Amino acid sequence: MAGSQEDTIRAHYKVFIACAVMILSPFQYGVDFGMIGGLQAMPGFLKVYGYRDPKLPIGWNIKTERQQLISSLMTLGAFISSVTAGFAAAKLGRRACLWMACVTCCVANIIMMTTTHIAALYVGRLVIGLANGYFMTYSQLYVQESSPAKYRGLFLTGFQFFTSFGTLIGTIVDWVTAKRPDKSAYLIPLATIYVVPVVLSIGMLFIPESPRWLILQGRYEDGKKSLQWLRPKGADIDAEAAEIRAAIEKEKQLGSEVQVLDMVRNPLDRRRTMLAVCAVTLQAASGSMFVIAYKAYFFTMAKVTDPFAMTNVLSTIGLLAIICNALIIVKFGRRRVLLITGLLVCGFLQLIIATTYHTKGRTRTTGKVLVALSSLYMFSYNGMIATYAWLAGGEIPSQRLRSHTFGLAAAIGFLFAWLTTFTAPYFINPMSLNWGPRYGFIWFPSCVIAATWVFFFLPEVKGRTLEEIDEMFEARLPARRFAGYICVGAHGGSEKEVTGGREKGEVEVLRSEKGGETTVTPAV
Repeated sequence: MAGSQEDTIRAHYKVFIACAVMILSPFQYGVDFGMIGGLQAMPGFLKVYGYRDPKLPIGWNIKTERQQLISSLMTLGAFISSVTAGFAAAKLGRRACLWMACVTCCVANIIMMTTTHIAALYVGRLVIGLANGYFMTYSQLYVQESSPAKYRGLFLTGFQFFTSFGTLIGTIVDWVTAKRPDKSAYLIPLATIYVVPVVLSIGMLFIPESPRWLILQGRYEDGKKSLQWLRPKGADIDAEAAEIRAAIEKEKQLGSEVQVLDMVRNPLDRRRTMLAVCAVTLQAASGSMFVIAYKAYFFTMAKVTDPFAMTNVLSTIGLLAIICNALIIVKFGRRRVLLITGLLVCGFLQLIIATTYHTKGRTRTTGKVLVALSSLYMFSYNGMIATYAWLAGGEIPSQRLRSHTFGLAAAIGFLFAWLTTFTAPYFINPMSLNWGPRYGFIWFPSCVIAATWVFFFLPEVKGRTLEEIDEMFEARLPARRFAGYICVGAHGGSEKEVTGGREKGEVEVLRSEKGGETTVTPAV
C-alpha cells in the first residue's frame, strides 16, 4: 500500500478517473428511470399510447396495464440480466460486459424511438432493462474490486450520486419538453439516452480491467499491472496483489472450485448470500420505486401545481442529500445506524403522506403538503438508504463468488423493484383502485420490518478491506461484533476486540485445519 504521505486523493487520481468512468453507468440508469415516469404524464406521449379523458387534470390518461408494463418491463429486464451477470462476468470481465451493455442500450433506444406500436415499445423497455441491469451490476463490481478500502464508501456514494443526478437530468428534460403537443415531447428525452453509452464506451478504452478479476482468472501479472495503474506511485503493489491472491486461494481451498450452488450450499457463503440479497432489497422495501417511478403522474393526479417542476425539486433534494452524505455522513456515520434511521424516517413519512391524503382529499393544499413530505422522503432515502443498500450488498459477498452473489443480489433487488412498479398503477391510477398517495399505508410496515432486519442481522464493515471482511465472516462473528473486531490478517499473533473505541480484552486466534474455520477463544 502507499505510504501515509502518498495516501491522498491526489495520489490516487488514477483510480478516481477509472471509477468516474464507471459511474457513468448509474447515470444512464438514472436518466432512463427519471424520464420514463414523466413520459406517462405528457399529452404528446399519451396521444400515441393513451386515451382522452376530459375528467382528469391534463385531459388524457393511460390504461393501467400499459402504465404497468412501460414502467416495470425495464426493471424486469434488469432482473433477467442481473441473474445471468455472474456467468458473463466470470468469463468476459467487467469492461467487456459493459461494452455489451452499451450496444444493447442503443439498440433498445432505436426500437423505442422508431415505433408507435405499443408492443414494440414494450420490447424496447425490456431490452433497455437488460442493458441497465448490466450497467448497474458490472460497474459496481468494478468499483468495489478496484478501489482502496479507504475510498470505497466514497466511490459508492458517488455511484448513488450519479444515479440521482441522472434522474434529475431525466426529469429536467421531461419538464422542458412536456408541453410540446406532438411526439417530439417524448422523442427528445429518448434521444438523450445515446449520450452515456457512447462516452462510456470510449472512456473504458483508457482504463484497466478489475485487478481482482484478473487475479481470479489466474492472470496474476496482468492483475499486478492493473494495480500498478490504479495505485499511487511507490505503492506496495506486490503486497496487495499477494494478499488478493492469498484470499482467493484460501476460498478455493474451502470450496474446491467456483460453483454457483456454493452460494447456498456452503454455510459461510449462504449467510453472505442472504445478507447481500436482503441488503440490496432494502431499496425496494422502502417504497422508493413508487415515489421515483411515478412521481410526475402521482403529482399530476393529486392536482399539484406544475407537477413536472415539482419532480425536479424532488430530484434536486435527493441530489443534495447525497452531497451531504459524501461530505459529512460517510465520514462520521455508521452504516447500520444510517440504514435503520433512514428506513424508519421514510416509513413514517409515507404514513403521514397517506393519512394526509386520506383525510384532506385531492386539494391544492394537500398537493403542497405532499410535495413537502415527498421532498423530506427523498432526502432521507438518498442520504441514508440508497447508497448503503447497494454498498452493503457489494461488500459482503466472498471474492471467488462475488460476481455470482452480487448478480443474484442485484437481480432480487430488481425483481422487487419490478414488483413495485408493476403493481403501483393498480393502486394509484383513477381507473383502478384510485388510492393515490394512500399507497403509503402499505410501505410504512415494510420500512419498519426492514429496519428491524438491519438491526439484528446486517454487519458493520465500514473501512474494511475485502480481505478483512472475508476473515470476519470466517470467524463466524454475529452481526453486532463486526464493528469492533480487529483483524489479524497476515500479521498473526493476537487481536483485541474493541467496543466504542475501547479495548474489551485480549483474545487468541486459533486456526482450525478442519473446514477452514476460525476459533476465537479468550486469552488466559
